[in-house]
Amino acid sequence: MKEYKLIATAASGIEALVGRELKDLGIPCEVENGRAIFHGDLETIGKANLWLRTADRIKIVIGEFEAITFESLFDQVKELPWEDFLPMDAEFPVSGKSIKSTLFSVSDCQALTKKAIVNRLSDYYSRYGRLPETGAKFPIEIALLKDKVTITLDTTGSSLFKRGYRLEKGGAPLKENMAAAIISLTTWRNNRPFYDPVCGSGTFCIEAALMGRNIAPGLQRDFLFEDWPWVDDSIMLELRKEAKAAINHEVELDILGTDIDHKMIEIAKENAKAAGVADDISFKQMQLKDFTTTKEYGVIVANPPYGERLGEEEEARKIYRQMGKVYKKLDTWSVYVLTSDLHFETYYNSKATKKRKLYNGAIRTDLFQYWGKRPPRVKREEA
Repeated sequence: MKEYKLIATAASGIEALVGRELKDLGIPCEVENGRAIFHGDLETIGKANLWLRTADRIKIVIGEFEAITFESLFDQVKELPWEDFLPMDAEFPVSGKSIKSTLFSVSDCQALTKKAIVNRLSDYYSRYGRLPETGAKFPIEIALLKDKVTITLDTTGSSLFKRGYRLEKGGAPLKENMAAAIISLTTWRNNRPFYDPVCGSGTFCIEAALMGRNIAPGLQRDFLFEDWPWVDDSIMLELRKEAKAAINHEVELDILGTDIDHKMIEIAKENAKAAGVADDISFKQMQLKDFTTTKEYGVIVANPPYGERLGEEEEARKIYRQMGKVYKKLDTWSVYVLTSDLHFETYYNSKATKKRKLYNGAIRTDLFQYWGKRPPRVKREEA
């Protein structure tokens, strides 16, 4: 089976998590800003799409070269083996971006790329004039960075954060892959309590349940490359079969999501049901300040309303104050709060153990981390 150079794209700040996931799948990779680079065949492409929780897309690298003139760009694009990827009736929209490059006009780069591909395919298929573009979709991107051109083919389709379970969402939803990334940055394991006090549509809790049961995040959706005529259907059939067999049905999860809005609780329940993890999560309407527990060594993950997103800034800071008072008593619990308010620690009334800069879409946020006491080590029985 043919091997390709591949890219898994990711939000800034979480590319290392994507790299870790790939390595856990047995796929060697190199991590760069906003992406992980690896090599593999169609099975590798399917496995990455199916299993990566924190990535955005999986792309095939069609070509890489330097170009500072439009003539050079056209000629080098035309030299690429497009007939190996695009059938005569392929629909191939071309998107683009240019950063710090001589060829700064994105629209011109896109148009020339499209024209070069059409010329190549017209010659190959002995068809002149417009190509039909009535078949499967092959989204192409031309990206220029400091005069280096990278041309890629998207295998994913709708971004990987679209798992397929979110039937409804709240007013300020967190993308599923970002939620999974944040959980990956915590100390949570599937044998410890997990709690989201402002759960909204339930994304944190659902992603934790999927991780806790080892359910592939892409198990309920399709991927664009499956429609390509040169991709054998048996590849994804086998990968999905293996993914279903890998689900951990034995573990007992302790996951709680609460929200002051009863409508959001109902939405969260429906989303959990759609994800197949409704029995693993308890959703309750409850005010944050009313939370009490006798459990130990749990993990709290929260994405409270930012002042600029939902409600006024002072209302958001009132929530931070409540968190500080309630969670101060839970010395064995670890707390992780995502917010764009850089003064969060002042209102929480405690300095974070660690902070990590992340981006929720275009919004700069920080993950404030408060680490609780570690569980005691289990002594090994003497032989």
